[in-house]
Amino acid sequence: MLRVDELRSRTYEERMEDVLRELPIRSSEWTNYNASDPGITILENLTLFSAILGSDIVTLSYRARMALLKMAGFIPTRGKCSKVLLSADHLSREYTLKSGERFHLGDLCFETNKETLVGHSKIIGVFSYDGKDYTDLSYSLDREITIPAKIFGKNPKSGNSVYFMIDKDPSGYRELIFYVNTISGIDRNRTEDRTEHIFADIDWDIYTAGGFVPVSVKDYTSAFVNSGEIRISLSEKSSKPAVYKGLPRGEGYCIRATLKRAQYDIVPKVTNIFGFLFEVWQKDTRAFVQTFNKNDRVNVYSPIGDEVYYTVFCKEEKGSSYRRYELSTTLDRHGRFCTYQRSDNGSMTFSFDEEACGFAPIKTKECVRVVVYNEEIMRRYNVGKVVGYDDQEIDLPVEDVVLESFCLIAKRKTADGDIYDFVRPEKSGKGAIYYHLLEGDGKIIIEDPGDFIDADLFMGSVATMAGDRGNISAGSSISIDDESIENGFYNPGEGTGGCFRENLDQVKDRFLKDMKIPYRAVTGEDYEYIAKTTPGLCIRKAKAVMDENKNTVMLTVLPDSDEKFPKLSSIYIDKITTRLSERRLITSKFTVVKPSYVAISAKCTVYVKRHFRDCKAQIESRIKSRIDYINSDRNFGDILMFEDVFHAIEDLDCVEYVYDLSLRSDNNKLAQLREYDIYPRFDTLCYPGEIEIEIVTADT
Repeated sequence: MLRVDELRSRTYEERMEDVLRELPIRSSEWTNYNASDPGITILENLTLFSAILGSDIVTLSYRARMALLKMAGFIPTRGKCSKVLLSADHLSREYTLKSGERFHLGDLCFETNKETLVGHSKIIGVFSYDGKDYTDLSYSLDREITIPAKIFGKNPKSGNSVYFMIDKDPSGYRELIFYVNTISGIDRNRTEDRTEHIFADIDWDIYTAGGFVPVSVKDYTSAFVNSGEIRISLSEKSSKPAVYKGLPRGEGYCIRATLKRAQYDIVPKVTNIFGFLFEVWQKDTRAFVQTFNKNDRVNVYSPIGDEVYYTVFCKEEKGSSYRRYELSTTLDRHGRFCTYQRSDNGSMTFSFDEEACGFAPIKTKECVRVVVYNEEIMRRYNVGKVVGYDDQEIDLPVEDVVLESFCLIAKRKTADGDIYDFVRPEKSGKGAIYYHLLEGDGKIIIEDPGDFIDADLFMGSVATMAGDRGNISAGSSISIDDESIENGFYNPGEGTGGCFRENLDQVKDRFLKDMKIPYRAVTGEDYEYIAKTTPGLCIRKAKAVMDENKNTVMLTVLPDSDEKFPKLSSIYIDKITTRLSERRLITSKFTVVKPSYVAISAKCTVYVKRHFRDCKAQIESRIKSRIDYINSDRNFGDILMFEDVFHAIEDLDCVEYVYDLSLRSDNNKLAQLREYDIYPRFDTLCYPGEIEIEIVTADT
């Protein structure tokens, strides 16, 4: 078999030595091994061809290696800016933030993606209603207080509600963003769909003059199970909100959440609720392209400061490439020119006049594009030339690039002058240039040059990001760059989503790790792993055993719960059964079993050392820790060894020696005593029963 390491390491000279060594064995008549012999010349050419071919086999291109990984289902994850939700509850009046408004936390820059209203409304009260009584939870609005509150009461049921009181009419917002901090004390498996509701469904509505009317909501808390955001959409066609006076304290505009279905595994507890947040994205724009459909005058605002440079491009025919227009203070020359004028608010106005100059953009979609560069990008905005060979790599002037906002400008020469096209990564089409952006490395790889061979490439729009560094911790103070706006913004929740694009090596590592993760349920460990990783569930233990008589895998599962003896609900059974059914072997059978519990009683006489206090309490605690399978690492059916309990007591500093010890099962069907050890059934967990301890003080 041909080995890759041989192909990679063997040189042409080494291969020729092997050929010449083989010649006497292959042919005794061949005696002339000089370079002048035509046969040797042929062998040299064939050997060189073999060496080149071997090198090509092991030197696969980026495209070929990535294609192999894609065939296995592994595509590199895209780089993504971190999203951060900011609170504006400190503002004394409302503001409208422009798109591209910049904030800073140390060297991290955050930007708004759209025009945003802030500071108009605030949540001033939160009330829980259990069908009989109201509970004031308004203290949850204070970010300094983190007292857990059962948002739907101690026993959540259909019809229980929570009311959010608002000081001003919120209809000025198109979307209301709330953030909820919850506490559970347990680890819950992440769901693939963050809006999936497993344990409860909620109806949301807002109070109007005609009563409560439904509103559209995206709930990323899974009905207050997890910490996360709640996005409430207010349609322009919706009825106008009205003041609600039905709460026990105060009055205001009101949004209500009512349980439609409640089957919680753990009662939801909320520590804080934050309202009227807005989102910013961790990115630092260095250059951007603004597009207009107007062809006479356009106004451009630069969110990246005043020390910037502008280039203007216009379409003169529908569906054509762009032409570059030079900036001029007057339109008294013939050619492609436009005038510019700076406004008092810092924006720049560009005007076009075909009558004066002979050229102007045609009125069509995206007829004018203005590129704004900061000084760093302007000095290095020439990227390079499209040569046309396979997988041409070109370095960019920056690294850690944001894919969504990136584009290049391709300049081509024609008989009628230079034309320009704005080209984005991985956009295919007839004659288009197709290239990959390696965001983290700051490179592009041109897979197909299309009609752009010999074109010059320039930076278009570009922004950089800090990847997972942008996932800042909750409660950070973030400063706005606009000095006319009050400072004091903070993020109630941590930043989410920030990451760099995976490179080839990272995709390969993920592929190799995934090979070790059980997907098919074959062994008992596979069944246990797949069950314990079921999305949305909290599972403490799982144990799979084979019932030979029924030829069925018996899988017992212990859910996490507030209860002393957790019960396995129908939701858990259905979720686990569905997941395992997709992964079991076609001929195999399994059953998900509910856990059983058995009390184990202990009786012992222990001699303790003098001058030690609380000996009995220490001994009792040690015995319980060995018997308690529910809150320890012991699993279903594990044998409770007499000697383990005996030595655990004996190892206490206060114990001289154990005189007598006996263990007893309170239910022989669930656990049997054999000699001195306890043998629980396959689906049974032990827990401490009656503990009798006689303490005798040693004479020594």
